[in-house]
Amino acid sequence: MENIREILQKLLNNECSVEEAEKLLKANIIEEVGDLAKLDVFRKLRTGIVEVIFAESKTPEMVIHIINSFLEKNKFAIVSRFREDQMTVIRQTYNKNNGYILEVNNLAKVVVIKTKEYEFKKNRGIIGIITAGSSDIPVAEEAKVIAQSMGCEVITSYDLGIAGIHRIFNPLSEMIKKGVHVIIVCAGMEGTLPGVVAALVDIPVIGVPVSSGYGLGEKGIGALTTMLQSCSPGLLVVNIDNGFGAGASAALIANRTKG
Repeated sequence: MENIREILQKLLNNECSVEEAEKLLKANIIEEVGDLAKLDVFRKLRTGIVEVIFAESKTPEMVIHIINSFLEKNKFAIVSRFREDQMTVIRQTYNKNNGYILEVNNLAKVVVIKTKEYEFKKNRGIIGIITAGSSDIPVAEEAKVIAQSMGCEVITSYDLGIAGIHRIFNPLSEMIKKGVHVIIVCAGMEGTLPGVVAALVDIPVIGVPVSSGYGLGEKGIGALTTMLQSCSPGLLVVNIDNGFGAGASAALIANRTKG
């Protein structure tokens, strides 16, 4: 595969058009980190979705090696589902003294590492995020971090479950007034709330089943089944606890439907 320099040289030599060069630059360019990982460092350029380092099951040293590769290419890295031992090493390695900014979301277990001069591009997409209960907030916060890294404004309202269904109406009305393009609804237990929200609005709703609950529907199975079986049109469903997938999908929708 041609590297970026070769593609740009072709463009300068009039050997390809701007459109052809853009397609080549968006091709699947992979960065190898020793034998540890093959990183899709230009995924954001190609698809609009940031690549995230999934820290679970990785050693702190592996996480640092992968972060370094992202920082070299993209000036930022996002780590999800971090452990405290990993976070300790990340704090020691990247801080203001050596030119980095850390944005840590302890609820979501997500950290964004950026060079001091880097800023995510702002788009006009607006996303609403709702949770049924407080147990669903960590997954919602993961979705929020991803959506913000893709340039969206995010409006949140938490703990609005159907046990007190009257609580949903004012926050939902405010989100619609503010022009949200899509709403993410995170719910555990029986997972009813996303279908209720989808029945009340004329924009896409993304349901995220959360692994709370017990008995037959434990670990999010009950919530997932309810959302998949919902008769409310306009409801899309991601996998259990998949805040990343919900945030990325919502941002793609919002950034394409912006006014």
